[in-house]
Amino acid sequence: MTTTTEATGTVPEIRKAGFGRLMLAEWTKIRSVRSTVWSLLLLVILDLGFTALFCGLTVGQWNNTDAAGRATVTADPTSTILGGGFFLGQLTVCVLGVMVVASEYSTGMIRASLLAVPRRLPMLAAKSVVFGLLIFVIGTAVSFASFFIGAPILHSKAPVALGDPGVLRAVVGGGLYLAMLGLFALAIGAIIRHTAAGITGVIGFVLVLAPLASLLPGSIGKHVHAYLPSEAGHLIGQAHQAPHDLLTPWQGFGVFAIWTVLLLVIAGVQLRTRDA
Repeated sequence: MTTTTEATGTVPEIRKAGFGRLMLAEWTKIRSVRSTVWSLLLLVILDLGFTALFCGLTVGQWNNTDAAGRATVTADPTSTILGGGFFLGQLTVCVLGVMVVASEYSTGMIRASLLAVPRRLPMLAAKSVVFGLLIFVIGTAVSFASFFIGAPILHSKAPVALGDPGVLRAVVGGGLYLAMLGLFALAIGAIIRHTAAGITGVIGFVLVLAPLASLLPGSIGKHVHAYLPSEAGHLIGQAHQAPHDLLTPWQGFGVFAIWTVLLLVIAGVQLRTRDA
């Protein structure tokens, strides 16, 4: 006796994950890691704390400061306010940017991510967008808080208001700079794929190359120094272009963006061509 089975079921439709779902997945991964919360908290504490400290020291040592130093502060108090906190606070963004991607390679989670999303470039793009937006929001909030802390401290020596020319752009630019720095660090982490080495590489770019470049003689040294990523990028946090700056604030941010895009392109090529 022969039994004939008729298939009446339908094959379920397999839907590819859209970019929105990829962003939601990356947001879940970023916020569920404890180091993200601690790094962002450290960014807030360092930035606001050192803003108050450096502005207080500037006022306290005003009578002992030479005329050139006073002129620098009074010419652009916004740069003094934002620069004091960002000098050390930006290091937490560098570390977090590398860890967001390099930690997936160290734990092996990247293999699960690539199995879930075989198209590798959209995954990198989603991670970059989510992380960049996160740092921009936090960085802008911290930048405004720093300004409202530092401006009253400096008021007696170098008064500044948010409505002064270039000030609002510079304060928002503080968030733009931190966001671009985070993407810059993420790209290096994706290229190197090792947390410690990636952090070392980013800190080398941010803190080591600039002093070395300034030692180069003549015009060559000035141009190399001006076009380094962090040196060009931090200009967006200045209300006015300083006399010795070769680039305007927006030009400097554009140079930093080009550096970051090039590194992200390299990271994307490696992600497609190298095994995880």
